Amino acid sequence: MQTGSSLRSLLLTTALGLAGGAVGATWYVTNRVSPEPRRSFMDSYTFTPWELGIPFETVSFVARDGLRLRGWWLVHEAPRGVVIGCHGHGGTKDDLLGIGSQLWQAGYSVLVFDFRGRGDSDPWPQTLVSREVDDLHAAVAFAAERAPALPIGVVGFSMGAAVALLAAASEPRIAAVVADSAFTSGSDVVAHGIRATLRIPAAMLVIAADELVHRRHGYRFSHVRPLDAISQLAPRPVMIIHGQDDSLVPVAHAHRLYAAASEPRTLWVVPGVEHCGGYFLDRPEYCHRVRSFFAQYLGSLS
Repeated sequence: MQTGSSLRSLLLTTALGLAGGAVGATWYVTNRVSPEPRRSFMDSYTFTPWELGIPFETVSFVARDGLRLRGWWLVHEAPRGVVIGCHGHGGTKDDLLGIGSQLWQAGYSVLVFDFRGRGDSDPWPQTLVSREVDDLHAAVAFAAERAPALPIGVVGFSMGAAVALLAAASEPRIAAVVADSAFTSGSDVVAHGIRATLRIPAAMLVIAADELVHRRHGYRFSHVRPLDAISQLAPRPVMIIHGQDDSLVPVAHAHRLYAAASEPRTLWVVPGVEHCGGYFLDRPEYCHRVRSFFAQYLGSLS
């Protein structure tokens, strides 16, 4: 009897431990997917277009749910088009000053802005693409109002690339998309993160985390599927860029996105670089390729 009681106690303790571990792991995943915004004085210590000698306005516009978003409008005197930049998960608009300044020099007006809960935009719990698609729609409406006769392109990085693909599928005013380090779906990228970080099977934890995210933040990352959206872009062009050694979003995502896209489409896999590393490996080559893509589909560089 003593042995039976001990075994039952051990099994109960083990079950409770496993249950507690599962709950803890699920909570950890949801906090990685949708972290609470934290602001500090350091958030204001960033470069602006002023450091680059580029004329700009600090602008704001409102998403459809009333949240105010803020950004920089890099004004070109004789623009050939407009390019909107979308930063990554947890990033801010100043992350885009490198490619943004190059596109401005190429003859485009450029809008870079903070997604909700980031940078100077109104506070909001970060989501994995869900609400950010609405933010990009608001940015497109702003750009179209400021420059109504000009074509609009979007360049996005990581989550911003996924946002660009999803928004373009339902926004015909987006004429061309550059997607750097995009993922195929929210579930795919979360599952890869679980396997890489926690070293445990991902399937059940993805389902649990998706449900907890829904209860806490009102959206499901499982509904985020750029892989489905990219097939809806044609005949508008898409350029897919990805690092061959990306450990956050494996390069297989890029190949699947490219296979799902229709012409005109371009795939550039950059050898030997990590997530969003193409720009930093060879800035001139990266900017040349992106500028050439937009020159072909938004307006000439000459």
